Amino acid sequence: MEMRRAARLLAAVGLAALCCFSISSRVVDGKPDYRDALESSLLYFEGQRSGKLPADQRVTWRGDSALHDGEDHGVDLTGGYYDSGDNVKFGLPMAFTTTMLAWSVVEFERHLDAAGELRHALAAVRWGADYLARARAGDEVLFVQVGEGASDHACWQRPEDMDTPRTSFAVDAERPGSDVAGETAAALAGAALAFRHVDAAFANELLAHAEKLFSFATNHRGLYQNSVPGVAAFYGSSGDEDELIWAAAWLYIATAAEVYKSYICEHTGSAQSFSWDNKFVGAQTLIAKASHQAASLIVLIRAQLILEGKLPNEGHAAEMRSNLDQFLCDLMQRGTGNVKLTAGGMLWWQSWNNLQAVTSASFVLAAHADHLAAAGSSLRCGGAELAPSDLVAVARSQADYILGANPRKMSYMVGHGAAFPEEVHHRGASLPSIRSCPEKITCKGGFDYFHKNSPNPNVLVGAIVGGPDESDEYNDSRENYQQTEPSTVTVAPMVGLLARLSQD
Repeated sequence: MEMRRAARLLAAVGLAALCCFSISSRVVDGKPDYRDALESSLLYFEGQRSGKLPADQRVTWRGDSALHDGEDHGVDLTGGYYDSGDNVKFGLPMAFTTTMLAWSVVEFERHLDAAGELRHALAAVRWGADYLARARAGDEVLFVQVGEGASDHACWQRPEDMDTPRTSFAVDAERPGSDVAGETAAALAGAALAFRHVDAAFANELLAHAEKLFSFATNHRGLYQNSVPGVAAFYGSSGDEDELIWAAAWLYIATAAEVYKSYICEHTGSAQSFSWDNKFVGAQTLIAKASHQAASLIVLIRAQLILEGKLPNEGHAAEMRSNLDQFLCDLMQRGTGNVKLTAGGMLWWQSWNNLQAVTSASFVLAAHADHLAAAGSSLRCGGAELAPSDLVAVARSQADYILGANPRKMSYMVGHGAAFPEEVHHRGASLPSIRSCPEKITCKGGFDYFHKNSPNPNVLVGAIVGGPDESDEYNDSRENYQQTEPSTVTVAPMVGLLARLSQD
């Protein structure tokens, strides 16, 4: 085994402090090793797992946790992912994470397979989809959170130790949450497509859940923070229109049912970024492909799933395509409202976890570039005509920035490159592993480790931190959570992007 791979795996199992290896990755022909980064990105999701860990768990500094989730309502809510550096399971970002992991498989399956990572990508999708399917506890009941944000954030504990309340929260007909229900429908429909020819029974089960969730969401409209007020401070939703059209697009891909085509044709929307809170750009990317000559809604890798027919290049469908073109032109710096670029070349939207917007936008650039290439088309921005390769080049520049081609010469993916964040804002990584220190670490006792100005004892390989500011500056301190906290919603789009780049 190569030294770089051995070092990364030693870090993942919590032995990095005991070995003399430096954790580094190769540069191939002047480019980062995308395949190595892809492997790391999927390893990260194993570090975020909640519940009973499987026998093939590779991140062995983690242990079983939250094994009684859902018991307060007589429902099995074990499993799923912790969203970021805390121990709460938030349904909206978890569903978006699962959707993007599934899209990575659907869009770039052959790339993942060629890189030897398809099995791990499917495992990551399944871990999220399994939980989300169980969270749908009835035709009009969806559990959307386990744990209490306020009490959890008042403690600094490993997930294996946590003794904060594990209250379960649901939306239903009287207390709706059409945003989170719509996103969960999208996630399960996407996961069904990813598994359709791998595990047909599982795929059919997921698709049935997705269709019922879409009906629930469209029949009972309302933002979920009005039904679960505690979530507003953490993952409040700005609307549900994006989640519903996003879900309809995925369900139309999966079923070709007229009800979903009609929904798409009757609704529209636009956005300046693509994130866990706004999916219009994602929906536009799926819908736009239908309007390119000789292209169906989305041409999947498996020929059996290619949809017959296409959406009309008129009305709301055409508007969605036009909105996508505007967004992409702004990313390419050829639009009327160009996204800001830092001096170091990073696309810039926000001070808190800017890299989430970067990875999602870069995924869309890479995916739509392939859609354009398949259709023999290009992106028109005013008088300029941009080739698919131009879109891929910008997506690659953002991946390269994250992986170390930036003014600080630092990788913002943990465990990748010669230098990367060491004080990641993450409870499990910043505390001694339960494997090496089985004694309980208390709620307040954990802050003794939090305030230490020293590297985390466990390397959360593959995590992508919030990232540098608009001046390309980064302060590697656990207390600087806006920059140093990683999140599943940031890494999930990076999986597909890295798969695409690894085969260039």
